Amino acid sequence: MATPVVTKTAWKLQEIVAHASNVSSLVLGKASGRLLATGGDDCRVNLWSINKPNCIMSLTGHTSPVESVRLNTPEELIVAGSQSGSIRVWDLEAAKILRTLMGHKANICSLDFHPYGEFVASGSQDTNIKLWDIRRKGCVFRYKGHTQAVRCLRFSPDGKWLASAADDHTVKLWDLTAGKMMSEFPGHTGPVNVVEFHPNEYLLASGSSDRTIRFWDLEKFQVVSCIEGEPGPVRSVLFNPDGCCLYSGCQDSLRVYGWEPERCFDVVLVSWGKVADLAVCNDQLIGVAFSQSNVSSYVVDLTRVTRTGTVAQDPVQDSRPLAQQPAHPSAPLRRIYERPGTACSKPQRVKQNSESERRSPSSEDDRDERESRAEIQNAEEYNEIFQPKNSISRTPPRRSEPFPAPPEDDMVSAKEVAKPSPAMDSQFPVPNAEPTIIPATRNEPIGLKASDFLPAVKIPQQAELVDEDAMSQIRKGHDTMCVVLTSRHKNLDTVRAVWTTGDIKTSVDSAVAINDLSVVVDLLNIVNQKASLWKLDLCTTVLPQIEKLLQSKYESYVQTGCTSLKLILQRFLPLITDILAAPPSVGVDISREERLHKCRLCYKQLKSISGLVKSKSGLSGRHGSAFRELHLLMASLD
Repeated sequence: MATPVVTKTAWKLQEIVAHASNVSSLVLGKASGRLLATGGDDCRVNLWSINKPNCIMSLTGHTSPVESVRLNTPEELIVAGSQSGSIRVWDLEAAKILRTLMGHKANICSLDFHPYGEFVASGSQDTNIKLWDIRRKGCVFRYKGHTQAVRCLRFSPDGKWLASAADDHTVKLWDLTAGKMMSEFPGHTGPVNVVEFHPNEYLLASGSSDRTIRFWDLEKFQVVSCIEGEPGPVRSVLFNPDGCCLYSGCQDSLRVYGWEPERCFDVVLVSWGKVADLAVCNDQLIGVAFSQSNVSSYVVDLTRVTRTGTVAQDPVQDSRPLAQQPAHPSAPLRRIYERPGTACSKPQRVKQNSESERRSPSSEDDRDERESRAEIQNAEEYNEIFQPKNSISRTPPRRSEPFPAPPEDDMVSAKEVAKPSPAMDSQFPVPNAEPTIIPATRNEPIGLKASDFLPAVKIPQQAELVDEDAMSQIRKGHDTMCVVLTSRHKNLDTVRAVWTTGDIKTSVDSAVAINDLSVVVDLLNIVNQKASLWKLDLCTTVLPQIEKLLQSKYESYVQTGCTSLKLILQRFLPLITDILAAPPSVGVDISREERLHKCRLCYKQLKSISGLVKSKSGLSGRHGSAFRELHLLMASLD
């Protein structure tokens, strides 16, 4: 009798080189779960079919890196926002540019298509939200209320509301017909990265960098429940199509949650790192992640995942199960969205005062055609997806076969080497040089190969001797590494001993005195999580270290330095400039003199760092975006 093949619950599907330079944004088509769009620092938008190696279409026209992309529900239109603030909409079936929308003054951080009408919402680093009519190429409404970059936008299933999440730690709900804010949902203690509407009920989920997920009742405008203890910042969430549970894409794992009461149904280990987007199709969850120029896709078999019932054990954090909490089948169901049968009515237009929003359609359309192109890289796949023989087959979308799961005992490594597709070889040459920045997450040491440490095998009879030689070679650096790690542990113990006294300034001083940047990074990663720990005298000690971190070759060091500098600029730069601009006081005020001295010292250090930030603001990728944001915050120093 044949032994049944046990297949995997989660597996890596594919890894591709998506752009010539770093990938800065991507999105999955939610209807099919098979279409992938990527935006890159090369100013292109590329379209891919999941599990196919070749690029289907490459869209050009943007003149700065593409920071955000979004597909509409039928997957016929795509919108992309750039670093310069411009927005372009392409018709995929016609393979041409449809609209160019101008009006934002900074990076486009988020986009979303209206589920019924031909409208697009855009959120920017300039803190504004704009609603665009892509038929008439104009801004319908501008929503103001956030104080920092708007990171995520989502229309409600009935198309009447718009939810926004921002770096100011808030979620806001906007009434599209009335053109005003309905409610604000505070509670998060960190930037809110993602919001998602329940597909049926009046319920909203939000995920934040404070490692929590909150559920909001949209009838009572209050929190329903809060899930804490996520392994890292929450960047991607998705409700199951029937609304029974919420999927959270965590660091190297998928978590399945219920909300009344809050509970974890299941945890699935997936080696996808920081997943960027999720989609559900054919009882499979598709997840995509990107790192530098590579994009990886993963599959989770949802038929083997618990989506209702009792809570699950968490293999990531510990082996203890969460508290058993009974489900509440008798809990009252919330109000259901009423989806209109036709396109939604157009929101009330506002008077367009901006010169950039009063366009000449004929002249602009001609220029768009000249500057933007849709280069079809794979005609066969393009015709199959966007030019079907039977036009009715796209409504509803065609059902595709689920991806076959590999056997559980498959010994092939999931970490396949990314190979550029033949169609892209001529356009996207892949450099062979080692990266100048060492990435924060990597599976192999930089610049080292295991074969370099192993002697070559010449004669089979010498196998035992070769093994001994190999072990001696491997052990060569063991003692040195032990000394390094012991010293690091001793340094951290020294800092921790001071930290337990509650004196944060002395703790930082001791870390700086050790003269080991790795210890400073470890300490700053803790201090950055609680803004209330920062004081002016702490800034004078940390700023010189930040300057060193920003020049480091380690990505994690640069990220920590950028986070600390952003926090200092937001909390202390207005205070510093106000104190320095104030007229001198009459008489002797010791505390004021001390504060003035600290402000002068901080100002001098910030001026020194501003030159470095300005020189790095032209970089591509996440670093470039972070430095450009810091450069904007430091504009008052010029």
